[in-house]
Amino acid sequence: MKEITLRFEPDPNLDRIDVVIRAAARDEEVTALMARLSVPPAGSFTVFDGLGNLRALSPDGIILASVEGKLVHIITGDGSWYTRQTLQSLEDMLDKKQFLRISRFEIVNLDKVLRYDFTLAGTLRLELEGGIETWASRRCIPVIRKRLLRREDAR
Repeated sequence: MKEITLRFEPDPNLDRIDVVIRAAARDEEVTALMARLSVPPAGSFTVFDGLGNLRALSPDGIILASVEGKLVHIITGDGSWYTRQTLQSLEDMLDKKQFLRISRFEIVNLDKVLRYDFTLAGTLRLELEGGIETWASRRCIPVIRKRLLRREDAR
């Protein structure tokens, strides 16, 4: 086992903990160390970016989660992340009052919905924070309509 040196560097500009592992190469020891450090805090889960960097993500930051090949693509206010979990397992982890499945392939955070339009053709367009636009599956519209109208009445 290689020697590990730990050092704390205060940075008043950070609002999170940023851990950097420096080594000659990303080998099995480095990967194992990253896995041990990446255990997410309670109520969050681990995601990764396009470079394989890991991060614990709080569900509140999610705007949209969608299936992209064998991964689930998660869009937040501060970036784009991926998880190997299925959309169903992600949906099971999320608060049912805050998140809603709008199709077989997408879940939205209802707190991030800015506007929605029911079209004459019977479709539903959702405009989310960050300029994101998505469309709901026709079979999901009755449930979505009920949830959106209930949320408006609660305001």
